[in-house]
Amino acid sequence: MGLERMIDANLNRVCEGLRVIEDCMRFVHEDEKLQKDIRELKHDIRKTLDSTAFINSRKALEDVGLAVSQTTLLDHKNSFSQMITANFKRVEEGLRSIEEALKVLGLNQKSKMYEAYRFKSYDLEKAVVSLKRFPETDIYGILCEDLSGGKSNIEIAKALIESGVKIIQYREKEKSKMERLKECHAIKALTANTDCLFIVNDDLDIALLCDADGLHLGQDDLPIKEARKLAPHLLIGVSTHCIEQAMKAVEEGADYIGVGPVFKTQTKKNIEKSDGLAYVKWVSQHIHIPHVCIGGINSNNIESVKENGGRCFAMISELVSSQDINQKVVDIRACLQNIKGDEYIA
Repeated sequence: MGLERMIDANLNRVCEGLRVIEDCMRFVHEDEKLQKDIRELKHDIRKTLDSTAFINSRKALEDVGLAVSQTTLLDHKNSFSQMITANFKRVEEGLRSIEEALKVLGLNQKSKMYEAYRFKSYDLEKAVVSLKRFPETDIYGILCEDLSGGKSNIEIAKALIESGVKIIQYREKEKSKMERLKECHAIKALTANTDCLFIVNDDLDIALLCDADGLHLGQDDLPIKEARKLAPHLLIGVSTHCIEQAMKAVEEGADYIGVGPVFKTQTKKNIEKSDGLAYVKWVSQHIHIPHVCIGGINSNNIESVKENGGRCFAMISELVSSQDINQKVVDIRACLQNIKGDEYIA
């Protein structure tokens, strides 16, 4: 009866794990194909074995594992990605346990089926983990050592992550390729296993080498379609400065667009022209993908940006120049809470 109980428990564990992942694909990523693939795997696993005998062996309330589970913190999760990873491991480990138990029971053909399910789950995990999605958030941090008062990009990135900023872009034009790659590796290590996405500006090669979550392109950089050929898994954003550029970016498959410059800014040379707040308002009313407002935004003018449809705000000097980045983020979010308008979840 012990092996039957083992199979019953792991069948439930596997299908529960798949249900969590399925719901994530449905409600968070809204990916119809992956939701369908995971749902079909779950139903195939349930149908392969006649569960009646295994259910009859069940002793849920007497299970010694319950007391252990109730007192452990090993399954604590701090992020969406950790939840996805933990549930895939639950599925894969459960399938292996079922596979081994079936061998001992002499059900070798069934065991081979569960081996195939296990390998299918590995493939699905790769597909799910590679998904990138623009976070529903309010602050888009951009690094800039020149304005940081002596703080390194690594220190700034760490402070932004600790402050709850969910997306950080690395944009350094003057450093060598080797310096940029080294810093991007370090920043990616900081964002790993957090809900903070790491975006590299312009450099597709560095984005791929450091396993960044996304790439941000300017109007004179690689076309989106060309970048997709080499990096189909990356989140790709595009800077836009007018209606025509915004519409083109959507048509070519951008995951989000930058909108601006909204105000005059000193952090970029050769500043493009934009209709500022009027452009922000048009984008908010006509563009369905996420947009990030950028250019001279600070605590004194962010109210007007939000009132014109801004939901996510890229800031450079306002953040990196602050003596206390955490307090600055708190202050900005408190300000945003008092302004009417659409908003992302912080």
